[in-house]
Amino acid sequence: MNLEGKLVLLTGASGGIGEELAQELAVQGAHLLLHGRRGSVLERLRKTLSHPERHQVVVADLAFPHERAALLQHPALEGGVDILINNAGCNQFAWLADQSSEQVERQLRLNIEAPIQLTRTLLPTLRKPGIIMNMGSSLGRIGHPGYSVYCASKFALYGFSEALGRELAGSGIKVLHFAPRATRTTLNSQAAYEMNAALGTRTDSPQEVAEQAVLALCRETRRRWLGWPEQLFVRLNALLPALVDKALSKQLPIIERYARHPQGAAEHGSNADESASLARPIATHKEP
Repeated sequence: MNLEGKLVLLTGASGGIGEELAQELAVQGAHLLLHGRRGSVLERLRKTLSHPERHQVVVADLAFPHERAALLQHPALEGGVDILINNAGCNQFAWLADQSSEQVERQLRLNIEAPIQLTRTLLPTLRKPGIIMNMGSSLGRIGHPGYSVYCASKFALYGFSEALGRELAGSGIKVLHFAPRATRTTLNSQAAYEMNAALGTRTDSPQEVAEQAVLALCRETRRRWLGWPEQLFVRLNALLPALVDKALSKQLPIIERYARHPQGAAEHGSNADESASLARPIATHKEP
């Protein structure tokens, strides 16, 4: 799809991958409605974009239905939208037993309920040809210790994307799923970064992720897993999960060292970041 002049609703634009996505989309000529929870950050971002006068901002916490409803009443959406990018999300790197019920609930609300409800409401006004891009994670196909709830939400997002894409086949609306791997953003916990360093996890910059995401959007790529060996691990986990069980079990003492927080850790918003220790286990096998 040529993005010139297309109206894009980008959620989670005020942090990490979202900011770089906004930059890349603006360069491609898109007109953006930038969503986030921090209005001042969004406004600063808007002013840095190519042709800032083309873009608008909207502040809302998508975890709450009344704020989602307020976002959908924004005047920019009155004539419909060409592209919806469900990028907003949060993660909690901690053992399940160390997470509060509020932390669990927020991850589920923001990572899966919000994109489903936004998509459902916008579908009747989505212009054709139109695109829905859901920003997933390599942890949406690989269950990883320390990310049980986050994985649950991203597995669900992948299933939602696949099912809805098949549901809308031939309608003029395509559903894309884009899954980054570990990404260097300020939105992850220090413990997650320390774990990644200890495990030698390969990571990407937000700019690298955004460039590949926009490329997938322009090419209308239905499924895209970013990074190697993560792509291989996704396939291995689907075909030979016991092999992945064994590889991750060897890492479990290191993961637990960083994931166990008896007093709980602060929630971290992102889309994904994808703070997965997936590079080191593959070293126990030969890469093709």
